[in-house]
Amino acid sequence: MTGHLFLVVGASGVGKDTLLAGAKAADPTLHWARRVITRPSTDAGEPFEGVTPPEFQQRLAADEFALHWQAHGLSYGVPKREVASLSEGGTVLVNGSRGALTAALTAFPDLTVIRISAPSDVLAERLAARGRETRAEITARLDRASYELPEGTRVVDIRNTGTPAQGVAQLLQALRA
Repeated sequence: MTGHLFLVVGASGVGKDTLLAGAKAADPTLHWARRVITRPSTDAGEPFEGVTPPEFQQRLAADEFALHWQAHGLSYGVPKREVASLSEGGTVLVNGSRGALTAALTAFPDLTVIRISAPSDVLAERLAARGRETRAEITARLDRASYELPEGTRVVDIRNTGTPAQGVAQLLQALRA
């Protein structure tokens, strides 16, 4: 593998999709891997392929995913075709999960983790604005959020508390470092 894989992680509502979209717009050579998720494709946020749980399981059984994990009652997968450009020197960005990090490091030992954080009150406001969860569900989600990563992981930390443009600038700087 001659390219570089960046796994972007952080609590829900921290701004991963916004920063990834901004980075991709600023640098079209970046590839933002399109995930497969067991939720309706009509949900807002990142561009993804929505599938049913049985469809996801069929694709998992067919070994279509380079990475896959469960989080918040949903299944997530990164199709192998989405990371294929790594063999040609491409830079691939994956909106990932801390829960999938061990498997990701096994599959891609040279990956770099970009950990995005924001204060809990900011996260709660952003999650509430989505309208997908109740306040109690949001509180529970934030209570179980962890920023612990396996020892030895290459990590770049970004605190997303400013404007989207400032966050995108930080992400682009991290990708170029």
